[in-house]
Amino acid sequence: MKTIFTSECVCSGHPDKVCDQISDAILDAILSEDKNAHVACETVASKNLLLITGEVGSNVVVDYEKIAREVIKEIGYDDPKWGFKYDEIEVKVAMSNQSSDINQGVCLSKDETGAGDQGMMFGFACKETSNYMPLSFDLASKLCKKLDEVKKTTDFLGPDGKAQISVEYNDGVISRVDTVVVSNQHSDDISLDELREFIYNNVIVKSIPEDLLDENTKIYINPTGRFVIGGPIGDAGLTGRKIIVDTYGGYAPHGGGAFSGKDPSKVDRSGAYYTRYIAKNLVAAGLCDKAMVQVSYAIGVAKPVSLYVDCYGSNHTTMDNIYDAINNCFDLRVRNLIDELDLTNTKYRPLASYGHMGRDELNVRFESLDKVERLKSYL
Repeated sequence: MKTIFTSECVCSGHPDKVCDQISDAILDAILSEDKNAHVACETVASKNLLLITGEVGSNVVVDYEKIAREVIKEIGYDDPKWGFKYDEIEVKVAMSNQSSDINQGVCLSKDETGAGDQGMMFGFACKETSNYMPLSFDLASKLCKKLDEVKKTTDFLGPDGKAQISVEYNDGVISRVDTVVVSNQHSDDISLDELREFIYNNVIVKSIPEDLLDENTKIYINPTGRFVIGGPIGDAGLTGRKIIVDTYGGYAPHGGGAFSGKDPSKVDRSGAYYTRYIAKNLVAAGLCDKAMVQVSYAIGVAKPVSLYVDCYGSNHTTMDNIYDAINNCFDLRVRNLIDELDLTNTKYRPLASYGHMGRDELNVRFESLDKVERLKSYL
């Protein structure tokens, strides 16, 4: 049976991703001075206005406006023609102190941390790619990275953009790429034909393996025909609105909690990273070919209230063995998530574009495969 699955990714200049990167850059700045800081930073971008709001539990003082302007400039909004120039927009800051009610639930003791909120988190891994990510999302992410890379060599491609990949399966086995969709902001002085030819030759064919493209692959480049007005001028941005782009491109469930701007005591972030860590090691160790791991927490409680694993029938040992492996090899207490994955020393802004998972090039601890040999004993 033929089936088609689609995933999307967005470029670093997408309005929502601009906000994610600013929130995470602020988080990075605070954590660099106070590893125990509690941060929940939200950013809104609209036309010529940027609003930074949220809560902080720390005595650290950072220059929110300076950080935001630097991020916007680095992304590429440094030319008036893109409509959202880093040194011309108005920046408003409305940060407040973290609620003492939340703080008392998080800081249980010197060695124990309670979850910063209730909720459920999902981690996923599969054998479709070398980084254990779904192929559709991996390719969409690579397209956006390549788009952002070639923008640095041109003056007609704007910061805003996105990509979408549809992968065809035959009886569950990858056969080809069925559809590619790429849309990118551009200047008014390039023709649509020139733009499409450039993106096809310099982005698409250099990001997607040749054997996955064929004469029947449908390719749509800027299908509306015009994308001059982009970024926050064309569409307001908000932190945490690209949670599917941040994870698995829709291939796996999502608990609904965003990552960016949140310190690791927020299990929306640390729990999602740790379940990815578990799933990836299970698959790499050969216990299964595909794994989805769910945990849930109660605010102020250190241990999860539930653990669930689905191997989609791909397990090579019993599910009892897989649960035993997780319980014996991984510690899901909130304090351990933070310490084992070194999350107070992780730089989060680089994760805020192209997805948080499968980013082997960033050397984040939650992508390591250090439990594989131990897990193999459960085969």
